Amino acid sequence: MDEVLVSAVIPCLDEERTIGICVEKALGSFRALGVAGEVVVVDNGSTDRSAEIAAQLGARVVPEPVKGYGAALRTGIESARGRIVVIGDGDDSYDWAAIAPFVRKIQEGYDLVVGNRFKGGILPGAMPPLHRYLGNPVLSAITRFAFGVKIGDVHCGMRAFTREAFGRMRTGTPGMEFATEMVANAAHQGLRIGEVPTRLYPDKRNRPPHLRTFRDGWRHLRFILTHAPDYLYLGPGALLLAAGLLLQFALAGGPVEIGGMHLGIHYLALGAMLALVGFNVINLGVLAKAVMAQRYPALKSRTVRLVTGRYTLEVGLIAGALLMLTGLVIDAAILVNRLANPGQAMEGTVHLAFVATTMVVLGLNLLFSAFLLAMVISPRDERG
Repeated sequence: MDEVLVSAVIPCLDEERTIGICVEKALGSFRALGVAGEVVVVDNGSTDRSAEIAAQLGARVVPEPVKGYGAALRTGIESARGRIVVIGDGDDSYDWAAIAPFVRKIQEGYDLVVGNRFKGGILPGAMPPLHRYLGNPVLSAITRFAFGVKIGDVHCGMRAFTREAFGRMRTGTPGMEFATEMVANAAHQGLRIGEVPTRLYPDKRNRPPHLRTFRDGWRHLRFILTHAPDYLYLGPGALLLAAGLLLQFALAGGPVEIGGMHLGIHYLALGAMLALVGFNVINLGVLAKAVMAQRYPALKSRTVRLVTGRYTLEVGLIAGALLMLTGLVIDAAILVNRLANPGQAMEGTVHLAFVATTMVVLGLNLLFSAFLLAMVISPRDERG
């Protein structure tokens, strides 16, 4: 087992026309590289002779009854014996004879190397126009922005990595979004990610593709949003909170005129809603980052450093209590004034009462969320 340097892992579901070509190319690439290698074919429930053909040509066939691209690849990778693992499809759309650049890039010190079909070349008919000009470029751009990776083709199926790096990626998705999860988790763990040009050929299958454009596209986007709390929660929440507080501050003393527009009690109510929603969205984002910090120990984030480095339950409780008590004091002062002057018009204090009530609700939210955040943060990560 220690003598195997490279493992080629190929997921397979009814690929009897092409799996033999892929196995032979992979074995030939090992000979060309002069390294000891193995081919692991993961049978994901084939009803044809795929598994039999692969075994006859020298591949080690591993069954995986749970259907899905990610499920099949994870089983194959966990069964691999090589220090370096190369994955790719079994429909001969990627050239298994051209894995040398991937292996060499790993040997240079990279943890994950992803192919780039847009640089290597996409042959006519190899990729649907919707995927080539919209789906892949847009989702790759979102992934680069959300996770700070410099990968031009996030969804390329031909890639290489070390077994040690894959263990740190901690993947878990069963479907096509597995490709995005690998890149995102590698980024979270601070792994070194690179890319090499690779060519995409038309597949040689005689059946419809397993990929479903809109279903799998949504699964990729859903994963990105779920694992990028800075952009799903913290950014939008901060904008909402800032807008709400600005309206509250401007209207606390009563209605104002701005550019000929009358801003009265209705805008104050809007400000209260924006502030409360914004705070709660930020709160969810902080909790999400804390959860991610537990899953990815190498995650670099200012929010995580702040929460794990300076936050304690007592800090949250004190801040929430002060905010709530300030609002209650203002409300109490308004009530006392009302009781002392029962016949006096109170329109001037209505706006201030809105602000005070908002402070009370924000303080209560902060008090209760402090306990939840303290539960998420492990005791060893608390400081003070």
